[in-house]
This record gives sequence, structure tokens and C-alpha cells, in this order.
Amino acid sequence: MPKRILEGVVVSDKGDKTVVVKVERTFLHPVLKKTVRRSKKYHAHDEANTYKAGEIARIVECAPKSKLKTWEVLPKDAQASAN
Repeated sequence: MPKRILEGVVVSDKGDKTVVVKVERTFLHPVLKKTVRRSKKYHAHDEANTYKAGEIARIVECAPKSKLKTWEVLPKDAQASAN
């Protein structure tokens, strides 16, 4: 099964080798038929501590690294070549 890749904004980089990424999604409400926005925060592993708050980051699923971290950020150079 392929690993999921999500994109969001880094909201916190205070932890060592950890960033918190806020991922927003939109969907159509089943009854009201209006577009609804929902967001969720993911703790992601950032080995080199390269991401700072406010930057856009792409995260990919990985094996659990701690209680909260089951995602890791893609390197900045990999993201630039993907776009």
C-alpha cells in the first residue's frame, strides 16, 4: 500500500527533531451541501531541524518513531524538485 503524503503549514518547531504540521482539508457537507474546512495537526520527524514555523511542509507516513510521531517531513530539496 502506498504511503500517504500530506501538505500543510508548520505551526511549531519547538521540539528537537520534531515539527507540528497543520493540514487543512475541505469537503462537501452531506446535508447542507456547503463546503466545510477541517484541520488536523500532525507531529512529524524532522531529522535536520530544517523547517521553521510558517513554512509549507510535505509529510509522509512512516513507522512509529514515538508516541505521537508517525510521520516524517520530506527534505526541502525533494519538495522543490517535485513541484
